[in-house]
Amino acid sequence: MIFGPLPLAEAEGAILAHSIAVAGGRIKKGAPLGPRELAALAAAGHETVVAARLTDGDVPEDAAAARIGAAMAPQPSALGLERAAPFTGRLNLYAAHAGLFVADTARLAALNRLHEAVTVATLAPMTWVAARQMIATVKIIPYAAPEQAVAAAEALLAAQPVVEVAPLTHATAGLVLTATPGMKPSVVEKGAEAVRQRLRRLGIALEAERQVAHEEAAIAEALAECPGSLLLVLTGSATSDRNDVAPAAVVRLGGALERFGMPVDPGNLLFLGTVGAKPVIGLPGCARSPKLNGADWVLERVAAGRPPDGEAIAAMGVGGLLKEIPSRPAPRAGDAPSEAVIGRAKVSALLLAAGASRRMGGQDKLLEAVGDRTLLAHAASELLASGVDETIAVLRPGAPERSAALQGLGLRMLENARAEDGMGTSIAAGIAAIDPTADAVLIALADMPALTAEDHAKLLAAFDPAEGREIVRAAAADGTPGNPVLIGRRFFEPLGLLSGDAGARAILSEHAEFVTLVRLPGRRALIDLDTPEAWAEWRAGEAS
Repeated sequence: MIFGPLPLAEAEGAILAHSIAVAGGRIKKGAPLGPRELAALAAAGHETVVAARLTDGDVPEDAAAARIGAAMAPQPSALGLERAAPFTGRLNLYAAHAGLFVADTARLAALNRLHEAVTVATLAPMTWVAARQMIATVKIIPYAAPEQAVAAAEALLAAQPVVEVAPLTHATAGLVLTATPGMKPSVVEKGAEAVRQRLRRLGIALEAERQVAHEEAAIAEALAECPGSLLLVLTGSATSDRNDVAPAAVVRLGGALERFGMPVDPGNLLFLGTVGAKPVIGLPGCARSPKLNGADWVLERVAAGRPPDGEAIAAMGVGGLLKEIPSRPAPRAGDAPSEAVIGRAKVSALLLAAGASRRMGGQDKLLEAVGDRTLLAHAASELLASGVDETIAVLRPGAPERSAALQGLGLRMLENARAEDGMGTSIAAGIAAIDPTADAVLIALADMPALTAEDHAKLLAAFDPAEGREIVRAAAADGTPGNPVLIGRRFFEPLGLLSGDAGARAILSEHAEFVTLVRLPGRRALIDLDTPEAWAEWRAGEAS
């Protein structure tokens, strides 16, 4: 890759390194420089531009990130992962479900040593994650990576997965509590509630609680009777030796005591054992508080079927001084990921299919054939396969053929009684119907046959309010803006007030600073078919 200042006359095809203001807006860094961009730069008085030019042996940043991401998670769902499309050289991996993030740290470190252009960052291994939470990101730092480095990364990752999210394997638990003479009931209840909160956070159902005397025989009897695939013991007096009453109760039942004590503070006085096939965790006294302690780390691993052995517990000592850290808030009832968690945006898609096909000479353009299905079914299927969380087709009244074309696809259908008043009313009707927790809406036109699920996924990957990308608009390869458009929830209110046939153009114009263009191949973002002539021309092009 060649990087540095280039005369405008030599810059066509290069990649802009720094955003530049031009008449009517800005050309953003990372944009490929075509004739329209170079003309705008010249009109703004620029004679040179700082840019990157790819050479033979360079893999463009998105292609490189896509290859490495695919090698990291070749079958994402089997690993509990979701793989996003790449954007600006970044590809994110998300948790498909709650569970324990597991990573091969040695091979990830080796991956990051291959070449400075190739980087992979992950959460700390053995972190409990929520569904949709980002767990890893591949980032190509410059605008391209050498083919040799990308191929080496693929080879390194080929042996076996380096990241996964292990699902919950112990979905039920039983809790045994003991009380010592004179112990206040409120103290016992406080401890029980802290344990309940921990189990709720992990999605574990507490099937039974047993409160017994602080005696070996009583604890053993309660453990034997307690339902649940995982057993927890919280004693009224801290376990101070492997022969104390609670560990002894495990042995009394013929179970095994695998570990007593751990180098994590708070949490030293934990024990780990088994009774039959059931893991038993003896909780330290600090578990009466909802604050993080060593028992949380053990409970999370056991819950995901990855119980720590003695070596793993010994390794917890580095980073195990928890008393003073503010980095993790205390879990609360019904605990959900904090707002600080970086997760995959929840996106609702609106498929606008309420037009009248007035220019089609009596035919319905949305029922024209695209391959072996109607245009409407094709557009809906590509949206559904893109990674959006829900798809709503907004239809006009009195069009049963359109409804029939969408039957069985797994989307919602909404009739817009004001369809004759223009596209704006369909958008407004759709906004009123989408998931109220949606982070963004993808507004797609049903008469665009060239768009694919991968195209829509690129828009999803580009959306990032933290980076100022709150509106993401598809564009042709030459940068001409087109459709679809992804719009963040900041703009839901004005979208819900739209009327007429201008759609969301005014919002895009008034908030241009939030708009990011995503270039799609060729003219996919511009091709809409409104007339028989347009259909004939498009079909001739497809056949050639």
